[in-house]
Amino acid sequence: MTSSFLSNLMELVCRTSGDVSQLKMNIHEGLAKSGWKRSLQNEVYCRLLERVDAASQNRVHIKEPLAYIRRAQASWEKRILKSLNSMCTEMSVPLARKRPIPEQKEIRSNWNELGVDEPDLSLFRPVYGPKDFLDMLTLLKNPNLASEQLCNFWGLLKLPFPVKSLQQLRQEFCEMTPRWSQVGVDGGSHTDIFDAESVGLGQKVMAADNIALCQQYSRRGIPPSLRMQLWLQNVGLRITDSDRLRYDQLKMHVFKHDLLVDKLIYKDVKLTATNDDQYFVFEDFIHQVLLLFSRDTEVLKHFARSSATPPKSYIRGMLGVSDYAVVYPPNGIIPFHGFSMYVAPLCFVFEDPVTLYYFFREIYTRHFFRLHTISSHPQGIVSLSVLFESLLQACQPQLFYHLRQMGAQPLRIAFKWLMRAFSGYLASDQLLLLWDRVLAYNSLEPLAVLAVAIFAYRRVNLLETSSYAAVEAVMADTTTIRVIPLLQAILLTAYRTLNRIRQREKSSGILNKS
Repeated sequence: MTSSFLSNLMELVCRTSGDVSQLKMNIHEGLAKSGWKRSLQNEVYCRLLERVDAASQNRVHIKEPLAYIRRAQASWEKRILKSLNSMCTEMSVPLARKRPIPEQKEIRSNWNELGVDEPDLSLFRPVYGPKDFLDMLTLLKNPNLASEQLCNFWGLLKLPFPVKSLQQLRQEFCEMTPRWSQVGVDGGSHTDIFDAESVGLGQKVMAADNIALCQQYSRRGIPPSLRMQLWLQNVGLRITDSDRLRYDQLKMHVFKHDLLVDKLIYKDVKLTATNDDQYFVFEDFIHQVLLLFSRDTEVLKHFARSSATPPKSYIRGMLGVSDYAVVYPPNGIIPFHGFSMYVAPLCFVFEDPVTLYYFFREIYTRHFFRLHTISSHPQGIVSLSVLFESLLQACQPQLFYHLRQMGAQPLRIAFKWLMRAFSGYLASDQLLLLWDRVLAYNSLEPLAVLAVAIFAYRRVNLLETSSYAAVEAVMADTTTIRVIPLLQAILLTAYRTLNRIRQREKSSGILNKS
């Protein structure tokens, strides 16, 4: 937006005639008439949301202020890279190669049917998964914390991270109170009236083209018919001709070069999205998006705000020579098991593959990258895990103690939900309602709150378990969960509301026996 805005501003100044003293007023009038005033306001709002602490002059501290967290992330990156290199060595497969002309023609002709081709990938394995990542996080220890203080932590992560209390979360998410109707939740005779009013109001919000107003409106959910336009407006995304040209260039990179991560992406799609009854029809779209994503060097910009560092490889024969080091893969992201599930739900919202790709890139570089990097950021996976354990202890101390005593730490169940932003674990319509709130509040904290709510909802059955396997069985199926009523129950109403929800769903046949 910046370059195009500046060029339009210069053109406006050149066209301005009259007294120089009137220049400021003429520019204000010109911006209002051209429509660029609203774009400028939205850009300023986005920059305010993304701002970093200007007082810190050390770029390392901007990325991650805690030294022991930086060391842990660096160690984790070395472990991932070692696993990737071992795979290359064992199977004698290069990290990258140029495709022969016949192969280029083949992938070009099969671009819209990538799922049909099924190469033998039985020897390839995911570089890591949620369980591996959680095991790494459990090793984190603050060196300034005395060993006798560790007994104060009941949870799996013994880290003194500052997280919000239940009362603070209630204040932050006050728009989800039952006093206000919520999209996709309310039933009864007034539902049709509310839906019509919500759509009408949403159309006015779209016409206003104001990001702050859009986020405020989205806090009560977005009607499915308006979700695509309002999600794009929420992140300030406009697809231009240059974006479409860049999209075609990324496709050409896919056609010309084969990467090892392509095999990892293909296998992950087959193991996750293709095996899901909700998402298997989008297999080709998911594959396309992730192949393009792996080549997109624009993704590297987010590392300025991330504790992670993009992995590097060396041109053959130049090992250790820094001048011949290149980022691999080009976007700096090595996919893990389940990575494709970040894309799958978006296919319900976006029909145009170009828009789908750019929105995925935007939501990943804003939010999802924090779910698989080690950092002390309040929106990072470590803080979300600490928040989950803290809230569950506060809301359900008896349940937490019961699970802990039999060796079934709740975080071991919930971590995969958090790391994948619940994708694949909820019905698609419920997941989109959850992601509405993530975008509206510009926060991943609703993920941790929902995880607590699910444990509280299944409390009766969980208290009857006597083994970790039994706990896993109780929590195995969460596809019947209704997201917003549970969030309201855990945040804003008395806990007995959970029992009322449970009884209502039993009577309607929604709740499966656990």
